[in-house]
Amino acid sequence: MKLCFNQATTLENSNLATDLALCEKHGYDYIEIRTMDKLPEYLETKSMEELAGFFQSNHIKPLAFNALVFFNNRDEEGYNAIITEFKDMLEKAKILGVQYIVAVPLVTEEKFLKADIRKSSVDVLTELSDLAAPYDINIAVEFVGHPQCTVNTFGQAYDIIEAVNRDNVGLVFDCFHFHAMGSKLEDLQRADGQKIFILHMDDTEDFPIGFLTDDDRVWPGQGAIDLDILLVTLKEIGYDGAASVELFRPEYYKLEAEETIQTAKETTVEVVSKYFAFQTV
Repeated sequence: MKLCFNQATTLENSNLATDLALCEKHGYDYIEIRTMDKLPEYLETKSMEELAGFFQSNHIKPLAFNALVFFNNRDEEGYNAIITEFKDMLEKAKILGVQYIVAVPLVTEEKFLKADIRKSSVDVLTELSDLAAPYDINIAVEFVGHPQCTVNTFGQAYDIIEAVNRDNVGLVFDCFHFHAMGSKLEDLQRADGQKIFILHMDDTEDFPIGFLTDDDRVWPGQGAIDLDILLVTLKEIGYDGAASVELFRPEYYKLEAEETIQTAKETTVEVVSKYFAFQTV
């Protein structure tokens, strides 16, 4: 297994150039680039070609763009904006050699029937799959373990990608999101590990289902999630992708970026290496 860094972990105490330098120093294999803020900030003073050059001359590589947000159940204007944004992401991803674009379902107070959520998600993901195919880029759908997310359990998300039935459409498996809305272990046990494209490693404080927020995340192995059973199951079903550490902890944003990146690696490797062999430098 290879180790990846998700930039949410240093959202408020670093930038893309710094994250890349520190992740290279500490032996990460991959990075998930935040397209909502950190990439646009980088491009204010540098070019895509400069970024591509960095990846060409260093060990670390770009795993994913994170993220195309709120792709489903949009009005016409919102849908058109999603398609336009995705096309731009594909062009940028091609320049850098990005393997995945993470797609996040709609989070809203508005109520949608589950059948309508499924239909919209399948329709949009099928269109995105068609657009991504010529670029050889995959779409990784990330369900969000929050009551207001339209796709908030593993079982619901897996059903959607099964219905899409495209090789370039799979899932992000985030341990926090799996735990936060009480996703069922048996749904994971029945899944095909090859349809899980990215593993997000994290942990959380022990709040009840439905009350957890991203701020409650803690270093892997230091919270209430049964990471052992999740990792055992992922291994059994044949997951063989990267482990990407993703935290949103406000206290961690007060640390120096290097301490955050180093601790994220140490805690992730300690937990994951009990079940998967790392190939870090």
